[in-house]
Amino acid sequence: MLEIYLLLINTVTLILFWLDKHSARLGARRIPEKKLFWAALAGGSIGALAGMHLFRHKTLRRSFTLGVPLILSGQVAAGLYLYMSKF
Repeated sequence: MLEIYLLLINTVTLILFWLDKHSARLGARRIPEKKLFWAALAGGSIGALAGMHLFRHKTLRRSFTLGVPLILSGQVAAGLYLYMSKF
């Protein structure tokens, strides 16, 4: 069940990054950065990181270039802790 959730949230986050990049190119209304960060915090950090690199989006923003990898590191550490605590 967790795998399905992570697949979905990462897909949604990747799409959000694409939509924001597309909107930026068109000069249209953008997705707030808070929403992009919340999507990453909700488990979509891999999708956020992929979106940053695939679409070359938010790569000049220090808050994203540092924040998203930190979020991913925290999520991996939390997952490893939970996994290891079962034994």
